[in-house]
Order: sequence, then structure tokens, then C-alpha cells
Amino acid sequence: MKYILNRFCLFSVIITVSSQVLWAQRSLPDVINAQRITQKMVFDGLLNDTIWQTAPRITNFTQREPNFGDPVSERTETAILYDETALYIGIWCYQSDEVKITAKYMNRDFEYENEDNFQIIISPFNDKRNGYMFVINPNGARADLMVYGGEEGNMDWNGVWDVKTSITHQGWFAQVVIPFNTLQFKKGDLQSWAINFQRNIAFKNEQALWQGWSRDFSIFAVVNAGSLEGLHQISYSQRFELKPYMLTGREWGQGQKANYPFKFGADLNVNLSPTLKLNVTSMTDFAQVEVDRAAVNFSRFNLYYPEKREFFLESYNLYQFGLGDANNVYYTRKIGIEHGQPVPILAGARLFGKVGRNNIGFLTIQEGRVETIPTTNATVARYKRDIGEQSFIGGIVTNKINITGSNTIIGIDGSYATSKFLKDKNLVIYGNVALCSDDYILSKNALAYRFFLDYPNDLIDNYMSISSIQEHFNPELGYLRRGNYEAADWTLRITPRWFSSLGVKRMQFKPWGMSVYRTFTTKEIESIFNETRPFGVDLQNGGYAEFNLQLYYERIDKAYDVADGFTVDKGKYTMFRYEFQLGTSKKKRIWLVAKYNWGEFFNGALQTLENSVGINVNSHFNIKNEYTLNKIRLNGDKIYVHEWANYLNYAFTTKLNVSLFSQWNSLDDFIFFNLRLHWIPKVGSDVYVVYNQGHDDMGRFQFFRPKQTTGVMKIDYRFTF
Repeated sequence: MKYILNRFCLFSVIITVSSQVLWAQRSLPDVINAQRITQKMVFDGLLNDTIWQTAPRITNFTQREPNFGDPVSERTETAILYDETALYIGIWCYQSDEVKITAKYMNRDFEYENEDNFQIIISPFNDKRNGYMFVINPNGARADLMVYGGEEGNMDWNGVWDVKTSITHQGWFAQVVIPFNTLQFKKGDLQSWAINFQRNIAFKNEQALWQGWSRDFSIFAVVNAGSLEGLHQISYSQRFELKPYMLTGREWGQGQKANYPFKFGADLNVNLSPTLKLNVTSMTDFAQVEVDRAAVNFSRFNLYYPEKREFFLESYNLYQFGLGDANNVYYTRKIGIEHGQPVPILAGARLFGKVGRNNIGFLTIQEGRVETIPTTNATVARYKRDIGEQSFIGGIVTNKINITGSNTIIGIDGSYATSKFLKDKNLVIYGNVALCSDDYILSKNALAYRFFLDYPNDLIDNYMSISSIQEHFNPELGYLRRGNYEAADWTLRITPRWFSSLGVKRMQFKPWGMSVYRTFTTKEIESIFNETRPFGVDLQNGGYAEFNLQLYYERIDKAYDVADGFTVDKGKYTMFRYEFQLGTSKKKRIWLVAKYNWGEFFNGALQTLENSVGINVNSHFNIKNEYTLNKIRLNGDKIYVHEWANYLNYAFTTKLNVSLFSQWNSLDDFIFFNLRLHWIPKVGSDVYVVYNQGHDDMGRFQFFRPKQTTGVMKIDYRFTF
């Protein structure tokens, strides 16, 4: 108890000191007025039209990095126009030396953090919580995110919008068009939206925002945004969006008869109102979705893979109900897969949106029958009500049912969040509780809960939580990394901004980052993990280095295999490990990230070397290679496990690119190639050509004699009416 009290006292002193300085986050004007137009503009990225030259602009951008509070070093201006169908944003990014403009990518959802870019965040609901983020670079590459909670964003979401850019001796300039159909917004003749802008200037390592440039926040913090005024009498020009698809191809393998799949289906999106959207899907196919990297797993727990399927992505965050450690009541990747086997999605529907302060989400999916797997229905209902500026209360119900039985989860949650704690700091307090029933009968010990306190700020980042998943809590539409536990977590990070004259952005110290698990049924300690970082540094140019000390304790109740012939025996193990990480700036043409971890591994030892190398050949061609070497010693024997993944992307234009992904690991000894061509004939419509090839023996590898091969073409086209 004395140990814990001492650390609470230390934390209290630190946050008291850190709160003595109140940085200004706003400058005037903090309102940008949109100007209505009736004439058709030229969409070329040059901004030479009279309507752009006479449009009112905002210019008051302020640096967050490197010189906090100074005006942006390069002239930056923004203006907004609109008509009955869309929002138009003009961007002037002047630069004194255009040769130093950095733009390495042209593909969709590019890695925007490491080059010149301009970011726009819009919250049509102006709810100080959620929004849409649009990112562009000087090449006209696009990235977009759904933003929620002030700290997080989902980059897998893809909206319908477009951009044109131009580069001259004065700098780079952009024209962005966002159809109102892409957004959800309140009803009303006169709209008031939250909006913010950020410019990144790569060669200066500079980051400047229009509003809310405090280092305690990112642009995701909609609560600090400015206002977009002047929108009146806008609505959806088309209420319906229909996206039919057709897929055809060929599948074959060694010693197998070729199969020629032919599929078709459609998605229908209906704007029931400006605030409520209905998605309907039929005979859904996800052939175009990027392939997951198959990671080698030395633990006894499941691996987590993020959702990438478009149907599930819009308002993805609304449905989330986290239980800690990636555990979640609802995990969309459980839909379309049963017992590890893909199953067809016959039909499904989603309703989501906002009515006043009420956030509504409903989803139902009907899976088809496959061999012994019966047809199954999955249904999720989610509700959250906004309270105050940033807080909420809510609930969730999930149900999975087929002829073998049903599984239901009922949960409630709530959060108190503020950006004004100690005058200008972030604070989040969250809690949830969920119950599980099978065949509509509540079982004993079928409860889960999580409570946390988070203080995520620039100098001090402190997180404390308690959670539990009881023995019979089994969310069949959710994800559990582990169950039957009680846990406590406490992580403290301190990041002072020292040695800035030497090119240091900030130091990184982690006095502790501890997780303790005990088995719920026996109350015995099951796992302990602690990481202490005595030294870490982030450089202003994007490079970093850190050294970590790690402690593991694991109680193994049942032996499990790490690899063939390498077994972790039943027992109790205390392990000490060490880790060194470093990375160079990804702004450079060639960059490197490396990690070396070594130390005890149960009754043996483990050394892991991971590295990633990227080569930005030019704005069209980008290469990334990842390699991991694990040297394991267990029970007196040694094994070397190799993992390799390579990513090549060539973008002919911002709307036509081809990518090649390949991977192999020595445990499975399976080599996989995924070649994907993606063409966007018009924004919102897509053509994919996908070719997959698998080989099962590196020692006898023959490219033209794969074990299995699949080639498909998928076309989906967007109609609005």
C-alpha cells in the first residue's frame, strides 16, 4: 500500500507542476465563413478563378512544432465555398523554396505523417467529439479518417470526395470538393459546423494549426476547433447511393479441378435524413480487401487483426464496447467467419446516425449455410447519449443465433471527459459492465467490466484501469484475447521537452507500465508485465531511440507448443528482458526502423531482431521490407524462426495503382503473393484485379508451380439518385 501511495503522491506533484502554465489555443478570427456560389467553377487545383481570388480567407495559423506559439513560417491561407451539392475548400500553401516540397506518395490512404500535407477536420454535428478528417499532399494523394473521442481515428474508412493540386514556384495549392452526401449533419436552414486545419511542412519539421495548437491535443480534438458559418439551405441532392458489383475469376490448385467463380451483389445506402443513414448489403464479397500479414505468435493467446471491410467501417467507433487488452463485446471480423472458415453473407443492414444528442447504431447480418455450419444471424444494437461537452452514457446489445442456440450480451457504459481539467488538461473517466447469456439464460460468473482513468497530456500521460472477464463470459460476436481474469493496469509516461537546441523534440521516460492479471476463479496471480523506460528520445526530424527494461511473470497451467518440438512446460516463470529500439526519419528517401529484444524466455532464452526498411524511389514507386529473426532456446534445444514481408506499390496516378504484397515465415513454410490493381474510374467507383499465389516449401520454391492460385476481377460502380 505504501508503494502505491508514494506513486500517487508523485503523480499528483507532477500534474500540479505541469498545470501551472496555460497555453493559449485559439486566435482570432476563429470563424471561417463559407460563401455560396451559383456558377460552376473550374476544378483544376490552380485557384485562379475569380470566385477563389475574391473569396474571404483565413490566414492565422500558429505553430505547435517546433516553435510553439509562433506564427506559421510559410504563408498559409484557406477559403471555403459551397453550392447546393458540395463543399469546396481552397488551400494556398506558399513556400519560399518550392524545391524542398516533400511529397513521396500518390496512392489512396498514403502515410501522410511524414511529408508535406494539409489536414481538414469537419464536425457537422459540432458535438465536440466526432468528425471527418481529410488529408491531402502536393501530389493530390488522398487519405481520410473517421475521428472520434478527441484522440483516435479510423483510417480504413473511405469517403467520397476529391482533390486537385498544383505546384508552382510559389508553393503548392489545392482544391478539395466534399459532396454533402459524404457527411451527416443536423437539420436546419442555417448550419454551424466545427472545423479545423493543419499544415505540415516536412523539411522544417513544422506543424501549424488554425485553432487548438496546444501540445496536449491533436487535430483530432474537435473540442478545440473553430467554426464554419454561413451554410444555409443545404441538403442531400441525392438520397440514394447504389453500388452494385460483379466478380469473376479463376481458382485452381495442384491436382485440383479449376473453379470459375461468378458473383454479383449490391450495397444500397439511403439517407433517411441528414442525420440518419441506412446501409443495405446483399451477397457481399470482400475479394478486394487487403491481405493481413500472418504474424508468428509465441504466446498462448489469440492474435488481433483490425477490420478493413468497407461495409463495417463507417461509424465503426459507435459500435465499440472495449473491455481492455483489445477485448471487445463486438468484433466485426467474427461476421463472415465461422470456426475459422469463411461463410457467405447473404444480406445485411446497418442503421446509424444521430438524433439530437442521441447516437444510434443498429446492425443485422444473415450468414449463409456452409457444409455443417448452419445459417446464422448476427445483430447488434448500440446507443450513446451525449452529456455535456464531451461525456456520454450508453448501452449495447449483441445477439448471435442459429439452430444450435443463441448468445446474447447486454452492456452499459459511460464516460466523463473534459479538456479543461486543471484549466487546460485532458481527463477521461470511463466505465462499463456487460452480462452474457446463452439461450437467453444468465449463467453464473458471466460478467465483464472495465473502469479506467486517463490523463493523456503532453508532459504527463497517466493511465490507470481495473477490469475483469469472468469464467463464463463468452461474447460470440466479440473478441477475447484471454478470459477468466481480473486485471489492474497502470502506465505513467513523462515526456519533457529538453535539449531542443540539439534537435530533440522531446525526451521519453516511463517510470512504469504495469499490468497484473489474476485468475478470476482461483484468485492466483496469472501474469505480470512491467516495462520501464529509463531513456527515450524523439528527434525533431522524426527519428527516435529508446531503451526498455521488461519484467514478465507467467503461470502456465497447461503446456503449449511454441513450435514443433519446442514446448513451454507447465510451471511458474519469472523472466527479465531488455529492448533497444531506433528509427530514422521516414521523411527521407531511405528509412530504417529496428528493434532488438533479448533475455529470458520461460526456461530458456529468446532473442528477437526486427527491422523495417523503406525506400521511397519517387512519388510513384514505394517499397517497404520487414524482416524478423527469432532465436529461441527451450529445454536445451535451439530454433531459428524467420519472418519476411515485402510491400511494393506503384501509383501511375492518384486513381490508378498496383501493389504487390508477399510474405513467408519458416514455421509455416508457406509463401504467399498478393498482386492487386486498383483503378478509380470516378470517385466512389472501383475496379480491382487481384491475383493470389501460394507455395508451401521455400526449399523447393518454383514460382510457376504454386500450390494454389486465385485470380479475380471485381467491378463496383456508384450510382446516386
